[in-house]
Amino acid sequence: MGRFRRSFSRTYGQRSYKKLFVIATEGKKTEPAYFRMLADSSKLVKIKCIKGDAKSAPGYVLKRMVLCLQEEDLQKGDEAWIVIDQDQWEEHQMETLFVWEKATENRGIALSNPNFEYWLLLHFEEGTKLAHAEDCSRRLKKYIPGYDKGIDPGHFTSEQVRQAVERARARTKGKPAACFGSTSVYRLVENILTARD
Repeated sequence: MGRFRRSFSRTYGQRSYKKLFVIATEGKKTEPAYFRMLADSSKLVKIKCIKGDAKSAPGYVLKRMVLCLQEEDLQKGDEAWIVIDQDQWEEHQMETLFVWEKATENRGIALSNPNFEYWLLLHFEEGTKLAHAEDCSRRLKKYIPGYDKGIDPGHFTSEQVRQAVERARARTKGKPAACFGSTSVYRLVENILTARD
């Protein structure tokens, strides 16, 4: 299985501009480390992560994104994504995110229910028979011993990332958005992989 670090040769005529993904996350460590891993050594993709802080409610994550986009000059083809967990948030708390997402076509929301750890778990297994959010972290520790809100990008191969995309897509097919045991992070990851490869 190949790792993400690889040499890359570009043929004449390909773009020199790196596609930018601006990603606002709830988390301070895990999500930024994961997404940086996907862009690591890519000559075609740049990822700017807006890390979470003590204020992780959806409105605060959106506010950090809006402030960043006032300073960041997005080019045509760049994308802005909010990565958030369903957790305990009520639907009315999430509504402003969906309004923001629909304002332009280069925005997206990557929602995991119950949490981002569910997305990570899909790199290793099907992620079935989970009853609580704690189950995700407990099961993840089988694959990443000592896991505690931080990851070493070396834990994930490119093949595992692609398997997680397929598993997430299969788990969400035909189900209501944000049902327990689902994640739309795969949509963001697919876009990054397509731009990078």
